[in-house]
Amino acid sequence: MGRRRKNGKVVDCSEKYYQVVARFQGAGPNAGHTLEFNGEKYVLRSIPSGIFQGDKVNVIGNGVVLDPILFKEEAEALARSGHDLTERLYISKKAHLILPTHRVLDAAFEAAKGSSKIGTTGKGIGPTYTDKISRNGVRVGDIFLDFKKIYEVAKARHENILESLGYNYDIDELERQWFEGIEYLKKFRIIDSEHEINRFLAEDKAILAEGAQGTLLDIDFGSYPFVTSSNTVCAGACTGLGIGPNRIGEVYVCIFKAYCTRVGSGPFPTELFDETGEALCRLGHEFGAVTGRKRRCGWLDMVALKYAIMIDGVTKLIMMKADVMNDFDTIKVAEAYEIDGRRVTEFPYDIQDDVKPVYREFKGWKTDLKQVRRYEDFPAEFKTYVEYIERETGVPVAIISVGPDRDETIVRQ
Repeated sequence: MGRRRKNGKVVDCSEKYYQVVARFQGAGPNAGHTLEFNGEKYVLRSIPSGIFQGDKVNVIGNGVVLDPILFKEEAEALARSGHDLTERLYISKKAHLILPTHRVLDAAFEAAKGSSKIGTTGKGIGPTYTDKISRNGVRVGDIFLDFKKIYEVAKARHENILESLGYNYDIDELERQWFEGIEYLKKFRIIDSEHEINRFLAEDKAILAEGAQGTLLDIDFGSYPFVTSSNTVCAGACTGLGIGPNRIGEVYVCIFKAYCTRVGSGPFPTELFDETGEALCRLGHEFGAVTGRKRRCGWLDMVALKYAIMIDGVTKLIMMKADVMNDFDTIKVAEAYEIDGRRVTEFPYDIQDDVKPVYREFKGWKTDLKQVRRYEDFPAEFKTYVEYIERETGVPVAIISVGPDRDETIVRQ
């Protein structure tokens, strides 16, 4: 079984080695995977990236929270483009549903934080995971039970909270669309996914586990509280799909950009507030695939990268978007932090504004990497950059992406 961090293109290019692609955490409203091929651009939210490979089974696992409205929109758009999912997409009964009132709660809680707001997308993801953990959630499998009663109990509980917050709202239209989405869900194979996944493994089928966010957004190990509401790290694949840790093989978990980005609030030691940061944003098209929010940009952070590798047990690295820095004269990497006058190389418990990155500089490669198809043909300056990362992390960079298309992907042997 393989494990990948969020990146639709890498998953798409890797699927020939796998028979099943399974999404194990996250939610569609805040997690877009962008794929470009054959002159078309696709943005996936809840649906695994394997749907573009006609012979693959795709599973939305129990660790995912699902918005029926957005799921219906996404699936119908794919169907119009010639990708019928009804026979190839399985949905876990144990996946939790994002209710209309979850969206309202999200907005109300964020408004109550004032200047301390986290920068949530407001799509109801946090409140849905809160209900899951507090044992008040509504699951996909509930649609085959006394669903109206289950829904009304959950809704009434949310309404009491919103009344206590004095928050005004109207969900009539949202509720109508939501129930249409519930009926649409019934067209798909709704399964006991933990049994199905383990059955695939028993049949010696290879499974690619797909996540939605990066390590530093993990609820336990990320830059808390500026994190998502689920476990994004490799171990989350076990609980998000119902498999034992001994079933995980390769961990291509660190799909990282050649520079750093962050969307929303939260610490970002290498963030750039100058023209270089703007250039990274402009050239890298750094806007959220789902939300459209502008991403903050900065230099690669080796402290954070090595932390992610440690937490996730990474076996191979995948570098994305190196071509964005084609014309840069100088490229920097933060190899340590300076905190209270001390040099720190381990990711700290808390990151405040006084953390200063300690940079190492590299000469830019000043070459159009998009034209390269073999590692041997990359300019020496770029290979120096790649090999420094390998040396510092102790993990090989196995795949390098130099553009959005499938053929702009160099797999090193």
